[in-house]
Amino acid sequence: MAVQPIRPFADPVLRTVSEPVTTFDRPLRALVKSLQATMRAGAGRAGLAAPQIGVPLRVVVYELDGKSGHLVNPRLELSERKIVADEACLSAPDRWWPLERSYMVTARGRDMFGKPVTVRALGMLARVLQHEADHLDGTLFVDRLPEEERERFFATNL
Repeated sequence: MAVQPIRPFADPVLRTVSEPVTTFDRPLRALVKSLQATMRAGAGRAGLAAPQIGVPLRVVVYELDGKSGHLVNPRLELSERKIVADEACLSAPDRWWPLERSYMVTARGRDMFGKPVTVRALGMLARVLQHEADHLDGTLFVDRLPEEERERFFATNL
């Protein structure tokens, strides 16, 4: 599958709410494989959402600490326990910022064939799933920062 360019923060597709997938067909499987290839094409990549390659569909892929997979139309159940850790985005390379997220998540969705999938994740993988699911709603991780932190983030020259 072809590695796709990753859209930068300024690209309007990253601010668009993605459409749910309704057809589990060959083009969807090609999209998942392209997302996986693009995610694996660079060091330190743990997740990628379809909008980041310009496709406004509700599809994410992940790979971290030996766990890898994809979710179509994911829905997240977040734990009340929170943790602050540095977070980054492939759409704003080499930029890390501390952000509070839920420590544990249960993600439910479908695989590329339409089969139900449940992923239970802790720590960094839970963070990755939350980050990628945000992309599906047109939310960037900096949107979750307090206003003055967001201003500092953008002041450091994107």
